[in-house]
Amino acid sequence: MSGVNAEDVWDNGVLVLNDDNFDEAIAKYDYLLVEFYAPWCGHCKKLAPEYEAAAEVLAAQDPPRTIAKVDATEAKGLADRMQIKGFPTLYFWNQGTKMDYSGGRTKDTIVEWVNKKTGPASLEVSCDDMSAKTAEAKLALSYFGALEGDLFDTFMSSARDPRIAEKFSFFHTSDGSCADKFATSANGIALSRAFDESPIKVTGSTVDEIVDFAKTASVPKLITFSEDFIEPIFGDHNPALILFTEESGQGYQAVFEKAASDLNGQILFVTSGVTDGIQSRLAEFIGVEKGDLPSMRLIAPEESMLKFVWEGDVNALTGDDIQKFVSDFKAGNLQPHLKSEDIPAEATVDGLTTIVGKSWESIVQDASKDVLVKYYAPWCGHCKALAPTWADLAKDVADIEDLIIADFDATANEVPGLDIRGYPTLKFYPKDNKAGQDYGGDRALDDFKNWLGENSAAYKAARPASEGVTSDEL
Repeated sequence: MSGVNAEDVWDNGVLVLNDDNFDEAIAKYDYLLVEFYAPWCGHCKKLAPEYEAAAEVLAAQDPPRTIAKVDATEAKGLADRMQIKGFPTLYFWNQGTKMDYSGGRTKDTIVEWVNKKTGPASLEVSCDDMSAKTAEAKLALSYFGALEGDLFDTFMSSARDPRIAEKFSFFHTSDGSCADKFATSANGIALSRAFDESPIKVTGSTVDEIVDFAKTASVPKLITFSEDFIEPIFGDHNPALILFTEESGQGYQAVFEKAASDLNGQILFVTSGVTDGIQSRLAEFIGVEKGDLPSMRLIAPEESMLKFVWEGDVNALTGDDIQKFVSDFKAGNLQPHLKSEDIPAEATVDGLTTIVGKSWESIVQDASKDVLVKYYAPWCGHCKALAPTWADLAKDVADIEDLIIADFDATANEVPGLDIRGYPTLKFYPKDNKAGQDYGGDRALDDFKNWLGENSAAYKAARPASEGVTSDEL
């Protein structure tokens, strides 16, 4: 059962829920998207106008769809029951069954996601409507021809495939007379997109072939980096050639754009600035600063996130330069570029050793030392909270010469093969195992000392009587 009930409370088209009416609403509405928010949350405030605009569109559909919100600071019992840990958190209920919301945060992406979860995998349309429907969608796959047979069944299976189901809209028509307008023929499939050449004929006769074709075609030949392209680069582990610049109309940009077309399919081509939003985070991750511009870099997410620098003058860039750089990468002829701060003049202060990329090998891989390393990011709140305890631990064991407690800023330094995914990451490199192991204890000072008493030969030898003893037991 869906639709507006006069007894419900609405705020700009969004159903307002709380501890008292939540369960009733879940039973009343077959499909319900719910946002758990806090009034002071900046991300929630940014989402609000998009969420309300999506509510207006969804309510006007036939049948209408409903979205709701819960002030988690007021409905504390409900927030606890739903295990809300951050804001905004969105969940979707389908016939009373809860699932994570995995869509975007704009009106169009919210509407698209809800419709995909509540409607058929593919929408049957007429030839007259096909152009309008595909024009409304950022990405669409369309089938033309008999609504039976192997290819149609494969198309419908592709429409349900989670690898592309949420990214694409799907349409089908039994009228093959308009297929030629979509670069295909009757009993064929076309792909429409809001960039590059469109529409294009889809090749492939199996679900995997159609999915692979669609995923490749869903990425522009030349990407302007944004959150939309985190997944095809980093999630799908595709190597990418990135031109960092904040200019426009330059000759080297035209060269890069032409190479993106000429080498389409060989590697992803990306442009990015270094100043704003997600682009600044990309620049920081790769190690590009404003003074480096323009700069051309290559990243290989499938190979421990290796990064490579083109050492030439980008202002004099040619298509041959780009072709050779890409070819050398594929042939394994490039040396990765690794970020490193300078080795500090005084590396150890009060027992705490600062390691940088240039000194990691000599310190961590020293077979005469047990080394416990905290890999951190300067902006990480958990890292800042741990810092005083970490300093106390270093000071406490400073007299143990073959035990090192160390810090490593993983945003400013890199080591081949070292892939740090979260902060802080604590790793222990004992004398007899320089492959390293994750620290597995709690994070109070006594916890660290107890753990070292069990795992560090250097600590055991220096303080045999303190093994496994906490200050509470003394």
